[in-house]
Amino acid sequence: MCGIVGYIGKKDTTRFLLDGLKELEYRGYDSTGMALLNNNKIDVFKALGKLTNLVNKISNASLEQYPIGIGHTRWATHGKPTELNAHPHLGEYSYVVHNGIIENYKEIKEELQAQGVKFLSQTDTEVIVHLFESFYNKSNDSKKAFENTIEKLKGAFSILLISKADPEKIFFFKNGSPLIIAKGNDEGEVMFASSDAPLIGFAQDVVYLEDGVGGIASASNIEFLSDNYTWSTLPTSKQFAQKDGFRFFMEKEIYEQSDVVSDCMLGRIQDESINFDEINPNLIEGIKEIKLCACGTSYHAGLTSSYLFERLSKIKCNVEIASEFRYKEPLLTKDTLFIVISQSGETADTLEALKMAKNAGLKSLVICNVDNSSMTRLADYTILTRAGIEKGVASTKAFSTQTVVLWMLSLYFAKINGSISNEKLQSELKALREVPKTLIVEDKIHEKCRRLSKRYLHGHGFFFIGRDVFFPLALEGALKLKEISYLHAEGYPAGEMKHGPIALADPELFTIALMPQNLLYDKIKSNVEELSARDSTICAISPLDFDLSDDFIKTQETEHYMLEFFEMLVVLQLLSMEISIRLGNDVDMPRNLAKSVTVE
Repeated sequence: MCGIVGYIGKKDTTRFLLDGLKELEYRGYDSTGMALLNNNKIDVFKALGKLTNLVNKISNASLEQYPIGIGHTRWATHGKPTELNAHPHLGEYSYVVHNGIIENYKEIKEELQAQGVKFLSQTDTEVIVHLFESFYNKSNDSKKAFENTIEKLKGAFSILLISKADPEKIFFFKNGSPLIIAKGNDEGEVMFASSDAPLIGFAQDVVYLEDGVGGIASASNIEFLSDNYTWSTLPTSKQFAQKDGFRFFMEKEIYEQSDVVSDCMLGRIQDESINFDEINPNLIEGIKEIKLCACGTSYHAGLTSSYLFERLSKIKCNVEIASEFRYKEPLLTKDTLFIVISQSGETADTLEALKMAKNAGLKSLVICNVDNSSMTRLADYTILTRAGIEKGVASTKAFSTQTVVLWMLSLYFAKINGSISNEKLQSELKALREVPKTLIVEDKIHEKCRRLSKRYLHGHGFFFIGRDVFFPLALEGALKLKEISYLHAEGYPAGEMKHGPIALADPELFTIALMPQNLLYDKIKSNVEELSARDSTICAISPLDFDLSDDFIKTQETEHYMLEFFEMLVVLQLLSMEISIRLGNDVDMPRNLAKSVTVE
């Protein structure tokens, strides 16, 4: 969600910004823009839609050499996706790019309008640049004006600001939304980005800015306005995600799941036990409850694992939607282990929930895919999922690796607690070792999903139904379909259908039924029969033939329900993708969505 890049130096500033924004495309956006500064001249380019539209605008312009520039990809929060609302936003002589939300922008805007300031956009961001200029006009001191601006803003905001008032500098600040500053490989180079990718290969020394830290950068100096910063080394491998012959990044990432899950388990599954070097075995000491907190797909992974923590670890487990948890005045006790789950480690609601837990004195653990993210720096312990870069907005391999990590963690705690027999532990480890094989995409399964997809392009909705861990899998299947096909879909506990939703059953209601052989098969079979009797169109996914299904996707017979879980996961991902492709949608960048949700 929203991306920031900035550059000071002697290279081609325009090219650096465009390449940097290209690296951030996967996060999701609806407009792009950049401001280029050369002494007292600022050139600005904005475009609605894809980055290629901005490239076309710039290629038709007469460009100079610019020693300073800032760029942005915007995901609309305040104001519709329009070129006027795109960043950078301008004052009379300054420009700003911003990620996050200014919570008190209306009050500031009204104050500035009373002073005669004219606003052009509908955004909250525009108040920043006008506020800066208001302070500068009074003090004629750019540093003081920037500090006064930051002091007045409330909310989540990462900012880069340039101004003709001080044309050799970029003013920067980070609060609640990620921002990195780097010393370039060449003398006098300073770079900024909202994630690692645009910087790798161009810099080594970086500061992952903490909340409340900002400063002023020029070719000769970086001045921080706080002592709360540390220089560290940037990773050397960009792990560029290329499609490698696949039609979409999402398709590639579905096929990668077998490999990344193997990486996820490497060194953690030992001969007869689970080991996590990242955490201390006494983490669970004195813990009577686990509270999992996450959003979206990560929430579904947490919900899945809650069954495993209670079943295997014998620890009470609750799962919270982070955006709800923040405002429910939760009761937090120190005998609770607080686990947050996030692909990016920057999800705003989850990050704030983690801060609440930390302030309450709870032990904390983050399950995350991105090292050096805000959550990994804040939590007591971190377990990385090792999924690699995931560019498809609709998460696939993040979910499978999160679920595997949490399954392993439930066994790790079970062993420490003595709540699992050795025989049962070895059975679970055997199943875990087989997960990568289960995640291999079989050609016949993919082809079956592709063929069936043409039958599910209409109707008035989908029900994905399952029981036990297959209920959160049903939620995840419905979410995938909604995200990329824009068709209405719900995930539901199969036993709850007769308590209301079955009223919707008719031939135009498509039911995707998850029917595992090894877990409550007779119960789910009965639930599906009830829907079939009401003429709902049934697509059954099961290793066991089901005569009442209109469509049937046969999975392999296995000895463990979690192996069925992961094979069905692949089927749901493929089916959603193939439906989206037939509908002509952009699978990797679905409308209105962002990869990393860094605002509430």
